[in-house]
Amino acid sequence: MPSRQVATGPIGVFDSGIGGLSVLAALRQELPQEHFVYIGDAGHAPYGERDTAHVLHRSQVLADYLCTTHQAKALVLACNTATAAAVASLRARYPMLPIVGIEPALKPAAAQSISGVVAVMATRSTLASDKFQALLSLQAPSVRFVLQACDGLAAAIEQADRQAIASLCQRYVHALRQNPDGGAHIDTVVLGCTHYALITGVLGPIWGPQVKLLEAGPPVARRTRQVLGAADLLRSASKETEQEALSAATLYWSTGEPALLNHALEDFLGAGPNVRANALLLP
Repeated sequence: MPSRQVATGPIGVFDSGIGGLSVLAALRQELPQEHFVYIGDAGHAPYGERDTAHVLHRSQVLADYLCTTHQAKALVLACNTATAAAVASLRARYPMLPIVGIEPALKPAAAQSISGVVAVMATRSTLASDKFQALLSLQAPSVRFVLQACDGLAAAIEQADRQAIASLCQRYVHALRQNPDGGAHIDTVVLGCTHYALITGVLGPIWGPQVKLLEAGPPVARRTRQVLGAADLLRSASKETEQEALSAATLYWSTGEPALLNHALEDFLGAGPNVRANALLLP
C-alpha cells in the first residue's frame, strides 16, 4: 500500500507505450504546476492485442512501482485497454489513491454529431471489453455507432513506421466509410486509443475537414484536476520556467527501448535534447 498522499508528490501516468503522451500533454496543459512520472510499457506492448489477464498484471506491476518507488499521489491510466482491464482492480487495491481512467468519448461524440452517425476507431481488445460494451449500451438509440478494430495501428505508431501508419489509416477509414450501417454519413470520429491521438495529422486529411476527431486527453486532464482538488492534493504553483518544468518536473521511463519514447518526446511533445527517457526493468 502507498503511504499517505501529499500534494507535492507526482502524478503517475502509464500506457503500453508512447500513446499516453497525448494524455500527458493534456495533463501538463491543465495542471502546469504538477510533477509527473510517465511509464511507457513498451516491453509488453501493444496492450490492445494482449489478453485481459496480461494487461491486468502489467497494470498492477506499473501501479505498484509508481506508488512504492515514486510515492505517486494519483494514477492516470492513459490507455483505454488498461482502463477496461484494470481500473476496477486497481481502485480496490489502492482504495485511498485517486485513480483516473480513460474511456472512448462516446457521449461527447453523440452530442456533437449532426448526422447521428459516429465512428469509433479503437483496438480490438477495447471494443470487445465489457466496459466498452456497457458504455455503448448507455448511449442514445438515435445515434448510430460504427465500430472499427484497427489491428496493427498502435504498433505502427509505436515503431514510428510512417508508411504502415498511412496505409493502415487509409484502410480503416475506407472500411468505415463503406460500412453498410451508415458509414457514408459519419461526421464524428472517436479516437478510442491514445496512440491514435498522436496521428491526427494523418487521420485528419484522410477523413476531411467535415469530420470531427475526438480524443480523450483533455477531458481526462479536467477530471484529474477535479479529483485532486476534491482530495486536497493540488500542488501549489511554482516559479519554474516552462523549460524547467519540461525537463525536471516529468520523469520518463520505458520498459522497452528508450529510443522509441525519446523519439516520440521530440516529435509529439517538442522536447529538447535534455529530456530523455530511461530504461526500466520490471518483472
